[in-house]
Amino acid sequence: MSGKLYLCATPIGNLEDITLRVLRTLKEVDLIAAEDTRNSIKLLNHFDIKTPMTSYHEYNKIDKAYVLINKMREGQNIALITDAGTPGISDPGEELAAMCCEAGIEVTSLPGPAACITALTLSGLSTRRFAFEAFLPADKKERKMILEELKNETRTIIIYEAPHRLVRTLEELRETLGNRRMTLCRELTKKHETAFHTTIENLITFYTTEKPLGECVLVVEGKSHQEMKEEQQASWEKTTIEDHMKIYEEKGYSRKEAMKLVANDRGVTKRDIYQYLISH
Repeated sequence: MSGKLYLCATPIGNLEDITLRVLRTLKEVDLIAAEDTRNSIKLLNHFDIKTPMTSYHEYNKIDKAYVLINKMREGQNIALITDAGTPGISDPGEELAAMCCEAGIEVTSLPGPAACITALTLSGLSTRRFAFEAFLPADKKERKMILEELKNETRTIIIYEAPHRLVRTLEELRETLGNRRMTLCRELTKKHETAFHTTIENLITFYTTEKPLGECVLVVEGKSHQEMKEEQQASWEKTTIEDHMKIYEEKGYSRKEAMKLVANDRGVTKRDIYQYLISH
């Protein structure tokens, strides 16, 4: 029988966050595939886990995936761990999981820490709907395209960022999204965990004198439906009421129906439109 792939979530800072199930699995599997074996050996040593390790990272993720899949086909069980958090979330584990599913290898995920969810839940912003963007693309054109897509995103937005790129990203967010409410999280689950509940502009000002430190999770408020409605209404101001009426009448709406639609578009009453039309 084929072996199985276990996606094992590991702590994002606080070693106490590892689950009993993950510890047992790491001890029982035949092999642990780790993003950085030098980093993961500290975790294994701390919990006295002697299971052999092999590297699985961004630069060998395809070739090594075939090697690992062959081992599982031979009956070996393999645990995949990332440097911190849940494998497959913004790391090459996504590729291995997909290739295993395609090859008919059973995959199971052992829940645990994830920086994006931890940051979202303590952000104070809406958690019902969210868009996870991970790290924005390095390519300028692709980056600009993603930022433009986020411009009208109504869900809470979660972005990862490195300290040396933080200010540039904040400036791009302000330029594209405007000055939104946001929470910047650092050192999650660690002793010096911080969550700045602020705005994009305030953070840019803060970092003119302070040096950004540590990996950051940015949780940004989505665009409000009220703001979108106001923008839509403002866009109609460039169109005369007569031309606005004509748009709907040419679509087959009666004059009465057209007046109602025009009034709704412009955020006024149907009576306002009627009064305008009879006086012009």
